[in-house]
Amino acid sequence: MSYEVRVEPTGDVIEVDDGQTILDAALRQGVWLPFACGHGTCATCKVQVLEGDADLGNASPFALMDIEREEGKILVCCATPESDLVIEADIDVDPDFLGYPVQDYVGTVTDIVDLSPTIKGITFELDSAMEFQAGQYINLKIPGVEGTRAFSIANKPSDDRHVELHIRRIQDGAGTTWLHEQLQVGDTLDISGPYGQFFVRKSDDQDVIFIAGGSGLSSPQSMILDLLEAGDNRQIYLFQGARNVSELYNREMFEALDREHDNFHYIPALNEPLDEDQWQGFKGFVHEAAIDRFDNRFSGHKAYLCGPPPMIDAAITALMQGRLFERDIHMERFVTAADGADEQTRSALFKRI
Repeated sequence: MSYEVRVEPTGDVIEVDDGQTILDAALRQGVWLPFACGHGTCATCKVQVLEGDADLGNASPFALMDIEREEGKILVCCATPESDLVIEADIDVDPDFLGYPVQDYVGTVTDIVDLSPTIKGITFELDSAMEFQAGQYINLKIPGVEGTRAFSIANKPSDDRHVELHIRRIQDGAGTTWLHEQLQVGDTLDISGPYGQFFVRKSDDQDVIFIAGGSGLSSPQSMILDLLEAGDNRQIYLFQGARNVSELYNREMFEALDREHDNFHYIPALNEPLDEDQWQGFKGFVHEAAIDRFDNRFSGHKAYLCGPPPMIDAAITALMQGRLFERDIHMERFVTAADGADEQTRSALFKRI
């Protein structure tokens, strides 16, 4: 059995299978609906039901309050239709978004490398090519772990038969622990994608600032490789933050790109370098390195931020104090499943990721 869901104000119609979430069906049919967390805690995908009935699923009471439920609001990431529906969504699709439909793939592990003491680089060969935009992510099904886990794609889109992931081991994290300890070259896992609206706005020719921390380097890496491959001539700055040299992974690759491309500038920053690191670069947090490089004047740039929430928040503050505003700041927070409803603390200014 399936149900028909019409999305207003666009008029898009999607077919939703029995038990399938509205969001999953929409993304697989190339219909964009706003979302972020994908598991009912952030409220980004909230819509109004105009006609019909739906099961609310596991919507968090913080993301979907009782009064909103009574008003007929649902979260499409966890709601399933119980009849044909008409929903009204706040849709604002960026013109640079290509909207590739989500599909399922089988990925065979071809390479596993230690990028840092806590981050592994894992490369999968897909059973068919996947179209994606640099900066998007995939969902990975991990044996013995309920649901899926999201990881950003680190390779460039032209390498469409492979998915490179940078996976940080999370303390007490069942999924990342299994990937670090059990996964072997030759293993196969189920992958779906692409997801997300974190991508370079290529129609805007302003110079670009990337600020990355930890395994948040994955998305900027894909974006930068894609821009350089295309011969983009805008000035591109990558600020990479880490605690010490052992955690500053892929440094050699970006230093080589800096030498090869006049318009690419690599600025690493260490906030706790060790004596044996003999670090001669910037000492401090990554947002402080950006302030230092631009003398706290960021206007005239596009900024893309990717990393843990404290880094993102510090970078936003620095950029806005330096006269860069919401329209030119795009971000992807690396939030673990354990963070849950903490997503609610995100600034209302940046409800769209």
